[in-house]
Amino acid sequence: MFETLWKDILNRVKMSEEDFDFGKTLLIPKKLRKRQYLLQNGDVCKTLAFVSKGCLRQYSLDDVGKEHIFRFGIEGWWMADVESFTKQKQTNNNIDALEDSELLLMSFKSWTDLSLKVPTWEFYFREILAEENHAAITRISDFVSASAEERYLHFLALYPDLFQRVPLYQIASYLGVTPQSLSRIRKELTKHS
Repeated sequence: MFETLWKDILNRVKMSEEDFDFGKTLLIPKKLRKRQYLLQNGDVCKTLAFVSKGCLRQYSLDDVGKEHIFRFGIEGWWMADVESFTKQKQTNNNIDALEDSELLLMSFKSWTDLSLKVPTWEFYFREILAEENHAAITRISDFVSASAEERYLHFLALYPDLFQRVPLYQIASYLGVTPQSLSRIRKELTKHS
């Protein structure tokens, strides 16, 4: 379960096995069944979750109950409502499992303590937060200036295997289009390839 995390860390920072082993003592393995919540609207996000296996989604519900998916988390990704976690305030979002998933959870206190005690972990978490910020800005930029087709192509680059794992209506929600529009875009692109 820890191998995926170790690989991710080494891709980002130079960390000793001793520092990694210390961090491992603060991680709590957790399994989520498909459709089980990690976080629900109104809760405070108390943990960061590293996805060792499986797929999660982060979404909100509008006033009429329509889902708006803004993030998927697959193997090797961290999931949390970052604002709720770092400020320890209530969230308006939900995170649930789209597949049976295996996670490594780190509490807010453990995250804070580890970041203060072990500089390589603090640097690793800074890299993760910077990447999260960049992804959010890119996503906003895509919605402001990219066509639905361009957003679809960006999605394919970011999540190349997700079409086999996630229902099309959820991908359409992520892209901000109807399932019918997504089918039309895919059909058009297939004709041109």
